[in-house]
Amino acid sequence: MENEEIISAENERVEEPAKLTKKQQFVQFLKFTVFSLSAGIIQFLLQSTLFDWTHALTYWQAYPIALAASVIWNFTFNRKFTFKASSNVPIAMALVIVYNLLIVVPFAILGEYLVSLWGDAFGMLVTVILLLINFVTEFFWDKFVVFNDKLVNKLENLFRRKKA
Repeated sequence: MENEEIISAENERVEEPAKLTKKQQFVQFLKFTVFSLSAGIIQFLLQSTLFDWTHALTYWQAYPIALAASVIWNFTFNRKFTFKASSNVPIAMALVIVYNLLIVVPFAILGEYLVSLWGDAFGMLVTVILLLINFVTEFFWDKFVVFNDKLVNKLENLFRRKKA
């Protein structure tokens, strides 16, 4: 019984992340920017290939495929190189999915509404505005939620089955 309590206490203990200097925070933001740009290129090229070039899929069929590839790429590289997170990958990825459901889906609907309101000529402007808002909000979501080992480990402990 005492052994189980010690193991349980060790599993719940999480190291506090070291405070980053201003320079380290700037480098972290630059890495996030580079990986996000590369993910955007992947999404754009895949979307273009599936919809514009091959006409194999409709826009709304190609979009989630391209978005998923982009999100997986961005998650993988930001986890390893930008935030150096060691937390539970399935829980962290679930938090990424939550973000995308809360932000990206409504933005797609908002974008379509704004284009219909302002006209097709403003489509690129709407896309750029929404991408910039998405970029900033995703950085903070990733930094403080997805790749926050302390928070992810607490969530993991909530879902872990208790032994009787």
